[in-house]
Amino acid sequence: MSKTKEYTNGEVSVVWKAEKCIHSAMCVKGLPNVFQPKERPWIKIDSSTTDKIIETVKKCPSGALSYYMNDTEDKTSETLETKIEVLENGPLLIYGTLKVTHKDGKKETKNKTTAFCRCGASQNKPYCDGAHIKQDFEG
Repeated sequence: MSKTKEYTNGEVSVVWKAEKCIHSAMCVKGLPNVFQPKERPWIKIDSSTTDKIIETVKKCPSGALSYYMNDTEDKTSETLETKIEVLENGPLLIYGTLKVTHKDGKKETKNKTTAFCRCGASQNKPYCDGAHIKQDFEG
């Protein structure tokens, strides 16, 4: 059973999917007054502006954090221009809408930021699960 939680300030809702989190701490570093992993609830959505929250959520490399605007019928976040970023000693980040075909033929669409494993140790291939940290991956 997956753990999904939603936090709203009335204008925007932030969705957190625990099983996708690779603990990159991009959210905590980006907006520490909102994202406080040692507190419960760990997202203090009223501690910043909607624009700053959205900006930070968009930087989540795993897609564990997403958002939607409460006043629209379409509850999906905006699509991003496709771009690729290689994180030093970490995953390959792809920003944008992607169509991923798995080795078993299963297809899925990823929208936002997707972190692909570069170290080979992920238990969630082709996606990063943070295993590169324990592996002391350099690349």
